[in-house]
Amino acid sequence: MDYLSSLMTVCFLFATVVFYITNGEPVVPALFIFGDSIVDVGNNNKLHTVVKADFFPYGRDFVTKNPTGRMSNGKLAIDYACDFSHVIPLMNQLEFYKDCQEELVKLIGKENATSIISGAAYLLVDGSGDFAQNYFINPILQNIYTPYQFSDVLMQEYYNFIQNLYALGARKIGVTTLPPIGCMPFIITKFGYHSNKCVETINNVALDFNKKLNLTTENLIKKLPGVKLVIFDIYQPLYELIIRPSDYGTKYNYSLLINLFLCVKLIHAGFFEARKGCCGTGLLEVATLCNKISIGTCADASKYVFWDSFHPTEATNKILMDHLIPAATSLLYSNQTVR
Repeated sequence: MDYLSSLMTVCFLFATVVFYITNGEPVVPALFIFGDSIVDVGNNNKLHTVVKADFFPYGRDFVTKNPTGRMSNGKLAIDYACDFSHVIPLMNQLEFYKDCQEELVKLIGKENATSIISGAAYLLVDGSGDFAQNYFINPILQNIYTPYQFSDVLMQEYYNFIQNLYALGARKIGVTTLPPIGCMPFIITKFGYHSNKCVETINNVALDFNKKLNLTTENLIKKLPGVKLVIFDIYQPLYELIIRPSDYGTKYNYSLLINLFLCVKLIHAGFFEARKGCCGTGLLEVATLCNKISIGTCADASKYVFWDSFHPTEATNKILMDHLIPAATSLLYSNQTVR
């Protein structure tokens, strides 16, 4: 890996992404994102790994109509918040962030850099890859830990990570729960035993993790003075979307003026596929297995909950972001913790 190139990519992402309000002024001076492939906007492109998405059909519905490294057909949920991946461990990302801070001081001076660092919002999206793309397909880990013990290991890493991030100046931190990983197409294909339903034993692992996440977060809030630590629940809205896909989708309003009265007809175009992804068969394809010659790739990804066998479509990401607005508002504006 080209260290300088990777560092500058991370610093550019961190230092330039901000939330904007209606008058164009930033709510926070910067948004720093740590996590796995759910929020990777292309940092893996320069790494020697198969876990990347810088080729078609990834990105086919993005604004540029080109692959960017995002593991989706278009925008990620974080793109909607502000108009990284599993192969870069969290502690390595933290080291990149330290280097980023040093570069920021060189560019704008210590006082200005400190102001940005303390006023910035920080988002941690991690854990899905640790389970779905690591533990559940790694017999060595399974021989060492039960899934619940592995959850405890990840929780300790989370506890240490937040304390280290706090020590580096972070005060506004958002962290997402695990999604219903037992409903991912790949997981159903591998562990569903010919069923098309979510694997609830694996979803229970995610629910247990999320309970531990809440308790650990409460302990961190008590321990770290002045921290605003907000949990973003992505489990419930995504689970409801998966089990009732036709209830969600794009809504269109059509108006007709008849006899001086305005008649409004609401047409609902919901999702129709949640069992498989759009790319290829939708059952196993992800990363390099999802490519421009994958047979069976759908024409309209907006009707699918999943893009590949792990990652949501742009349409799903938009719905998830809409559900997260209250928690995001809490992180940015109020002193109240919202779950």
